[in-house]
Amino acid sequence: MNDCHAYCIIMAGGIGRRFWPYSRNQKPKQFLDLLGTGKSLLQQTFQRYEEIIPAHRIFIATNREHASLVSEQLPMCHPENILVENERKNTASAIAQATLHLYQRDPQAIMIIAPVDHLILQTDKFKKAIIDSIDFVSTGDILLTLGIKPHRPETGYGYIQKGEKAKNNFYKTKTFVEKPALEFAEMFIQSEEFYWNSGIFIWHINSILQAFKKYMVDVQGNSIDLTDTNSWPNISIDYAIFEKAENVYMQVCDFDWADLGTWHSLYEIATKDTTENVNPHSNAVFYNSHQNMVLCPKEKTVILQDIDNCLVAEQDNILLICNRSHSENIRNILNDIHLKNEIDLE
Repeated sequence: MNDCHAYCIIMAGGIGRRFWPYSRNQKPKQFLDLLGTGKSLLQQTFQRYEEIIPAHRIFIATNREHASLVSEQLPMCHPENILVENERKNTASAIAQATLHLYQRDPQAIMIIAPVDHLILQTDKFKKAIIDSIDFVSTGDILLTLGIKPHRPETGYGYIQKGEKAKNNFYKTKTFVEKPALEFAEMFIQSEEFYWNSGIFIWHINSILQAFKKYMVDVQGNSIDLTDTNSWPNISIDYAIFEKAENVYMQVCDFDWADLGTWHSLYEIATKDTTENVNPHSNAVFYNSHQNMVLCPKEKTVILQDIDNCLVAEQDNILLICNRSHSENIRNILNDIHLKNEIDLE
């Protein structure tokens, strides 16, 4: 592995609205212990990559208001390695800012873009996949994503269709499909050509710089100044680059992986008791209740009787109780409350 030029950028700038009210603006989900492990998602992600890359080459991309939380949870992270955005503008501008910063340090850098909200259990397989990816992108002008072999027709993930084989587990990509309807997700599983898009990207720094120069334009179609990310549109790296570029490849991976983006996804991968209840902080008692999920402050005891398929989530001044299958409606709830201006959501 080209170890001396490998760097990791952990993307930790989101606000985790889909985990409201447990995730709040002042302390979003990446700073919370959602799984009851004693470590936040940020701490788990940092530890995962520290086994591959030295800590001094791991950077955290976050929002200005959360920089102090990063320092608090990762005291080993040098302040210069905390890359602060003044304004949230999705992943394209955050990655561009990190790229420009890193280029000043090492113009031969190999960059790993790592979302903060992943659960990865088979760490040995994961480590090998990352090392192999670094070696692969070192050989040419390549934008690489890790594709995960799907085991269910998940509608909340993006999919990648693999094309012609390049070498070993690396393939040219054909198409990207973002969060398909269930019927299409089922077809993707049956075809065995589609893989979940993990959102973990690896490339040589010059490859992504050239891609930004070629594909990033403003709403009028004009080229964008790479050094002025404040003027960039609010767009993801997937839409800005990966759906346009011709040098996109994927590595087919088979390690256990989950994107903790919603309450549903958290329930799916969380440890369950014999009645399929999820209670990561062990502060709930269930009587004739099944398939519930409780995530409340550790000091609070929650008792559920004769209740099934329910989500109970509390943080500070907000208590949410809803049908777990309908937790995707949280965004609509938030919008309604914002309009009424009756409750402090921060």
